[in-house]
Amino acid sequence: MPGASGTVLEVVVPYSRASMAQLLGKMPLQFTSKQAADDMALAAFNRALKLSGPGLQVMGVGFTGSLASSRPKQGDHRFYVSTRTQNCLRTSHVTLSKGLRCREDEDRVSSYFLLKAIADACRISATIQSDIPEPEIPKESFEQFDEDQELQHVIDGQVCMKVYHFSDSMEKNIDKKIILPGSFNPLHDGHLKLLEVALSICNDGLPCFEISAINADKPPLSIEEIKRRVEQFRKVGKNVIISNQPYFYKKAELFPGSAFVIGADTAARLVNPKYYGDDYNRMLGILLECKNTGTTFLVGGRNIKGVFKVLEDLDIPGELRAMFISIPEEKFRLDISSTEIRKNQGL
Repeated sequence: MPGASGTVLEVVVPYSRASMAQLLGKMPLQFTSKQAADDMALAAFNRALKLSGPGLQVMGVGFTGSLASSRPKQGDHRFYVSTRTQNCLRTSHVTLSKGLRCREDEDRVSSYFLLKAIADACRISATIQSDIPEPEIPKESFEQFDEDQELQHVIDGQVCMKVYHFSDSMEKNIDKKIILPGSFNPLHDGHLKLLEVALSICNDGLPCFEISAINADKPPLSIEEIKRRVEQFRKVGKNVIISNQPYFYKKAELFPGSAFVIGADTAARLVNPKYYGDDYNRMLGILLECKNTGTTFLVGGRNIKGVFKVLEDLDIPGELRAMFISIPEEKFRLDISSTEIRKNQGL
């Protein structure tokens, strides 16, 4: 249908067993089942989160069925359709009257129920057509998630991120994100100014902060701690994303084509083979993969062992230099850090 690109991000048809296993990351115990439909919807929801812009409501839809085929089937003709949003999972199961319809008609009925499931998830009115006999009325299940459960899904790795869209402004280019990652414990004026300067350098894009609930060498953040830090962004009206990826090469997969705002100290670690098992080629390969997704890094100056350093002071491999963009010292310099603020506050 014309205009479908305004709502449809991606459609995948995992028709073979291998395709389904690749989509879900596992082989389903039963392909036509509630669990398979729920798993497909969750995989689609995570893809939608990665492909869409912060602030947009997204949904993943899973459909699996066993319909009339070229040879008679012993089991029921049936299908399951599942829709997954950030706070809700809905599943419908319909058993069709065997022998009542040809394959094309079963396709038509199941397609109608699929569209109705999407309409229901979007809270749009859709009535069941009158020629559906009583035994074919769908059996439905519904599960609602509160904010704590949503964050737990991120911590557990079930969902890749939770987006808090607190900004009133709607930027034109939502395909590109300008992301300032950090712990923000606490959020301070330097963070806000840094992202503002980065936005002026990039000219366009959707600015947002990002906190990883998972730390590479510390326990995960608690739900209460995540909510406390998120509250800081609500107060100042800034977007923040809670993810479960502490490593930049994984963040690049989550947010392809984005510009990450980092300090010179972080940039130095990014290109240090020490953090890649002392393997220079591994470091180069991982960052080149990031480069291929369109990832860039905007680098601000930072104090490193008492010396203020900028991007130009770092030894960036030639193959990677185009990924790194300097934030001039005259545009941004702030020597205070969240750690120092906590120390000054006795925390």
